[in-house]
Amino acid sequence: MPRLRPGAFRCRPATLRNSGTVNMKSRDTLIRLRRFQVDEKRRRVTQIEMMMADFTRMAQELDREVAHEESRAGITDVTHFAYPTYARAAAARRDNMRQSAAALEGQLAEAKAELGEAFEDLKKVEILDDRERSAERAAEAARDQAAMDGIGLSRVRA
Repeated sequence: MPRLRPGAFRCRPATLRNSGTVNMKSRDTLIRLRRFQVDEKRRRVTQIEMMMADFTRMAQELDREVAHEESRAGITDVTHFAYPTYARAAAARRDNMRQSAAALEGQLAEAKAELGEAFEDLKKVEILDDRERSAERAAEAARDQAAMDGIGLSRVRA
């Protein structure tokens, strides 16, 4: 068997074969791609929401720890010289968690917008595919009807 140079084909590429089959395959591929994109965007939205929930939960835990440390020390004034160091550090971490959660809200809104756009793109492709399939079915039905009419006319003439 002769060796082929890279990029050479043994047979024709799919684009040169039956155009109806290639269009169907390319549409199916496009729909799969759009669905994959929608799933990826949906996963991203879910991931951001989970991160926000985690940050909120951690901030609440830190709130409880700060309150516990303050009650243990008996000092709630942050400016007091004997204010517990752990409470000060936990409060700073809590504030950072809340800021991170707030920053994720912007990312969440952006991710939801991207999800909406990806979903709209998917629906456009699916609607186009449905229209093209309906047109193909109508054309096939017309061909079948013409063939049946031809058979009927040949019987009448015979």
